[in-house]
Amino acid sequence: MEKKPVLAIMRPETYTDASEDAAAAAGFQPFSVPVVTLKGMKDEAFDGFAQRVLSQKTDLVIFTSANGIEYTLKNLDGVGEKDFLEALKKVPIAAIGPTTRKKLESCGLQSSMMPGEYSSEGLVSDLGKDVSGKVIDIPRSFYGSEVLVKGLEDAGAVVYQTHVYTLDVPEGALQEELIEKVLAGEIDAFAFTSTMMVKNFMALADKNGDRDEVIERLNEAIVGAIGYPTAQTVESFGVNVDVVPDEFTFEALVEAMKERITHI
Repeated sequence: MEKKPVLAIMRPETYTDASEDAAAAAGFQPFSVPVVTLKGMKDEAFDGFAQRVLSQKTDLVIFTSANGIEYTLKNLDGVGEKDFLEALKKVPIAAIGPTTRKKLESCGLQSSMMPGEYSSEGLVSDLGKDVSGKVIDIPRSFYGSEVLVKGLEDAGAVVYQTHVYTLDVPEGALQEELIEKVLAGEIDAFAFTSTMMVKNFMALADKNGDRDEVIERLNEAIVGAIGYPTAQTVESFGVNVDVVPDEFTFEALVEAMKERITHI
């Protein structure tokens, strides 16, 4: 029986099952080790965001991820969630990526737009000059790129952002095993899906091994990045990126990596 190439999946645990299914469907043997952990938070800007939605004083709400939607609703503590969702139905919503759009739909919401390029840069480009003078709310990760906020402000929008979740580095036996397998050359492919994932992975390499040797092993494997910002972060560590899919989804990433492996 032909041995399947081993793919390192380093996404948060909430994505493990779906990611492993996608990897297996593409012909990989998944090895899942989260190097990013999601943690909900509620900052001082959240109540203002909620009030602008309820009073219809926001012109556009942008969700950059499905997590942003989930943690927004958790911050309502179940109190007023129904009123908030009803109010949100009357506000234009932009979603970055099909996963975010699906999450909206599961909540009974519809997005009025989704950028062709699933990124902050793509959304800024698509909105163009249409946001001048508009009030825009963005519930997002504490580590979200400032590209989106700056781009919209430069286009004349009044932008409010609230951080509804943050990202931590999980550390333990499983993360140590990941680095051990990397150093032993037991992983054939790596799927990086965020800049924070890349940075956390390198931090684990520093703590549990030799970063230079880890980078050598990465450059001997197939390395995929879900989008160009992630690819740039990978390359900033001296690692070559072999694959960036045309569509910035995990499923598209593993399919593109499969094609690259079959051509080696």
